[in-house]
Amino acid sequence: MKKTTAFPYTNRELSWLDFNARVLEEAYEKENPILERCKFLGITASNLDEFFMVRVAGLQEQVRSGYKEPDPAGLTPSAQLRRLEEAVHAFVERQYNCFARSLLPQLKKQGITLPGTEELTPDQRDFIAEYFEKVLFPVLTPLAVDRSRPFPMLSNKSLNLGLRLKKDGETAFAVVQVPSILPRLVELPSEKGRAFILQEALLSLHLGDLFELHDIDAAASFRVTRNGDLSIDEEAEDLLIEIQQSIKKRKRGKPVRLELSRHCDRELREFLTEMLHVDERDIYEVPGPLDLTFCFKLSGLDDRLRLPPVTPVTPADFWGVADPFEAIRERDRFVHHPYESFDCVVDFVRRAAEDPDVLAIKQTLYRVSGQSPIIAALMKAADNGKQVTVLVELKARFDEENNIHWALKLEEAGCHVLYGLAGLKTHCKILLVVRREEDGLRRYLHLGTGNYNDSTARLYTDMGMFTCRESYGADASSLFNVLTGYSRPPQYSRLVAAPEGMRPFFYRMIEKEIQNASHGLPSGIFAKVNSLVDPAVIARLYEASQAGVPVTLVVRGICCLVPGLPGISSHIRVFSIVGQLLEHSRIFRFENGGNSKLYLGSADLMPRNLDRRVELLFPVEDEDIRRRVDEAIGLFLADTVNARELHADGTYELPDRRGRQAVNSQLELYRLAREAVARREREAAEAGSPYEG
Repeated sequence: MKKTTAFPYTNRELSWLDFNARVLEEAYEKENPILERCKFLGITASNLDEFFMVRVAGLQEQVRSGYKEPDPAGLTPSAQLRRLEEAVHAFVERQYNCFARSLLPQLKKQGITLPGTEELTPDQRDFIAEYFEKVLFPVLTPLAVDRSRPFPMLSNKSLNLGLRLKKDGETAFAVVQVPSILPRLVELPSEKGRAFILQEALLSLHLGDLFELHDIDAAASFRVTRNGDLSIDEEAEDLLIEIQQSIKKRKRGKPVRLELSRHCDRELREFLTEMLHVDERDIYEVPGPLDLTFCFKLSGLDDRLRLPPVTPVTPADFWGVADPFEAIRERDRFVHHPYESFDCVVDFVRRAAEDPDVLAIKQTLYRVSGQSPIIAALMKAADNGKQVTVLVELKARFDEENNIHWALKLEEAGCHVLYGLAGLKTHCKILLVVRREEDGLRRYLHLGTGNYNDSTARLYTDMGMFTCRESYGADASSLFNVLTGYSRPPQYSRLVAAPEGMRPFFYRMIEKEIQNASHGLPSGIFAKVNSLVDPAVIARLYEASQAGVPVTLVVRGICCLVPGLPGISSHIRVFSIVGQLLEHSRIFRFENGGNSKLYLGSADLMPRNLDRRVELLFPVEDEDIRRRVDEAIGLFLADTVNARELHADGTYELPDRRGRQAVNSQLELYRLAREAVARREREAAEAGSPYEG
């Protein structure tokens, strides 16, 4: 087999920006309803914030520490920062071009306006004056900066106004923080349609009321993004207290980005740069309102100007089911969210909590909602005397506070709560219920690709499976023994677990496909993941391509693999699907000489998932479930609306639609879910037993 001498690899940070650019394309897409486009623009802004807080912050730390080792793409940290600076500036220009030239005119056509201060009517100015006096002024704290009053500690992502003042020929500076406790968008009286003004614009009209003894020479909005990655001592005696303290530090982390209104006064700019200790390269001058996440609020103004929601239906595998335990004993059951409701998972935990024959419930939790019904059911189970063990991952980034809150609640309710393993994040999605039955104890499992979060389950596409196969249950018990005690990681019968076994598993499966191809047997690899970053896995996929193995990848976000290179990756195709819903399911299929093997799981193909997390893959053995997953794979690859294909030059391109029917995989999967329920209803009606649930 021919080996490559070079190793084509796309820098992960630049690849991530390419992903965010695909999200931005949805904001530009004229076929999307206008408020849906606003939502996508808001997503790009939120994504960029997190990117700076974590990824850019990490690179800056590497540069400060003198780290100069290049990444697999050959770029040192300083070189990456230079490339990112150029790319982000270009991206921000595209964001604001989209906002000003594309979205605002279309919003106006729909009767939604954001008038500039010079466009305000007398009635609107009167309203603003009253709003400022009665609502805004009481909560404002104008902060002078001088010898006795140092520059304030501004919280991460806070929006502020900087001012250069004059009095008796002397220059002074001040800062006014825009209160985040008040709505960013303030609705104005309007004779026609709906009009809004941003809080900082409203405030700017009355700055003179805050500094009556000074003349205001210049004012500008600014915003600081700080290092948000937690530095956690995993050897701390109490991990919960350690993380609580680290969360507080996040709000005061080192600034990594300063956003300024374009054409900011030179002296004011120099003052802010000096006070915040930022380099010139960290400054982003913005040609419009800072922090475009307010577009989320715009997107909720009128459902008629959004895409029709995907309203989950009862899962076909649970339609008319009165006893979930009986149904799972009959055969494995499959659910595909959000097309099918997450309620079946919640109801399963609730049923287990109330069932007198259930002895124990064990579950991993990575991210949960703010009012989690899963948590409520687990607390009820403990109250009913069940043995309830919950691993709550406290290190789930930006969900630490929420998870700490629920961990304490679960402990108060009498659950055994663990905070994860030292040095590892527990990212697997597994629920184990132990039930006493006539023929002995039986273990029921739910395994999934997504979090036990009823909120995100309405927006993220994920797959889950219920089973009571003994081999799966034995593996699950072994896994929880590893998580809760000092057990050695076992040799699992069915499950594949990281960090010990998943990397070798992928190596073996890829090598098997290479061998099959070399012997003329059916071969092929399909993977659907959020990110493909791991250099060693990429190298083996290149080897598979060189051996003639067809490799098809659906990678939503970061993809460091370069497809379509002659002699290297000519048999690899990469697609990305960005649509109304967030693609989140992880699927792996290996042709295996004509007897294909299919796995679902929680892991992406990144070093952190394979080496530094507890992850799970689980095989799909039920033929009906295999058929449904294969059907979904076929739709992903047939998508001509949400899909983009990655080319060797790094560009993403829409599939050629000529002579092809437009296919939106997400809407097709939703249609199939609805049709399956309708079919069950018809069958029940014909049998004379209509479903009344």
